[in-house]
Amino acid sequence: MPERSSYDHGTPSWIDLMTPDTDGAKAFYGELFGWTAKDMDGPDGEYIYTNLYKDEKLVCGMGPLNDDMADMPPAWTSYINVDDAEQVAKSVEAAGGQVLMPVMQVMEEGTMALFTDPAGAAFGVWQPANHKGAGIVNEPDTYSWNELMSRDIDASKAFYTQVFGWEYDEMDMETMTYSVVKGGHEDEGRAGLMPMPAEIPEQVPSYWGVYFTVADADATVARAKELGGSVMFGPDDTPVGRLAAIVDPQGGNFSIMQPSEPSKG
Repeated sequence: MPERSSYDHGTPSWIDLMTPDTDGAKAFYGELFGWTAKDMDGPDGEYIYTNLYKDEKLVCGMGPLNDDMADMPPAWTSYINVDDAEQVAKSVEAAGGQVLMPVMQVMEEGTMALFTDPAGAAFGVWQPANHKGAGIVNEPDTYSWNELMSRDIDASKAFYTQVFGWEYDEMDMETMTYSVVKGGHEDEGRAGLMPMPAEIPEQVPSYWGVYFTVADADATVARAKELGGSVMFGPDDTPVGRLAAIVDPQGGNFSIMQPSEPSKG
């Protein structure tokens, strides 16, 4: 079923957007995907985060890029569910990764940390407490896939194997090999890894991208444009469905996929 109440260790479980304009982003994604927003305040009453819901089920989150993050671009971050964030942090450093944000407890919700892999891609880990991760996935207008584009794919694969024990199913494509992390719901895969395409400008670093499932990719692209977004590519037909990459009005990029066949959830 697409509704989730838990995730295995080593499985991506959450995504969030850091953006300089949370009000604008809430309006854009709310109109595009039908999400509703619920803001969270810190102990001092200051706004700190927004949870986003589809039909009252938790989909993803967003937060503000504060003044001390002014040099950071808007971006979606992928979080990998873990049993012990402190132990994973040690494994990350031993495997050649770097700590961006050390392990910290987030109120009563859980424990998080942010890292980069040896190729420079940023990702987070989440050790759940009250917050278990996305409550619904793989349905139209919800999050469905995490994909690494790496400038050193061999180093990245070895790193994630050492840190999370990932193993890969290799798919030979026309121009590259796509690696699907084994496991996941109904063994459909946990995530995907691929070499950075040659057409991507050199200044773009390795990164983890996120996908949202949609019922109609062409209609979603048209609506995104109406709302002030732009399109990086697509919609294009692929073996797995009709894909497009979109940039929101604040500069955050994400992908959409209209599956070639109904999702199993």
